[in-house]
Amino acid sequence: MLLRRDGADGLRLTVKLTPKAAADRIAGPADGPDATRLLKVQVTAPPVDGKANAALIRLLAKTFKCPKTSLKVVSGATDRTKVVAISGDPEDLAARIAAALGLSGADAKIG
Repeated sequence: MLLRRDGADGLRLTVKLTPKAAADRIAGPADGPDATRLLKVQVTAPPVDGKANAALIRLLAKTFKCPKTSLKVVSGATDRTKVVAISGDPEDLAARIAAALGLSGADAKIG
């Protein structure tokens, strides 16, 4: 499952970020280590002074149609594998994320 519940008010999403890519884009879900699911994302920003993390937040906010202030990198700030917390109603967020990414099956459900 790609999405995990984060308390009563939000979700967590594991992201594999590739900085200095040719374009800002979401490559889609992929298998991560230990049979986890993650979202592969590419940004043009370099991994310097938090620029790649800021570009990640901007891209996810735009794609998921939610305010940038509702997204936060909570783990892996200096790693390529990050955990992003998304504040809001979990069911609404899951529906928006699934629609934006074209998810179905287990990836569209909250774990």
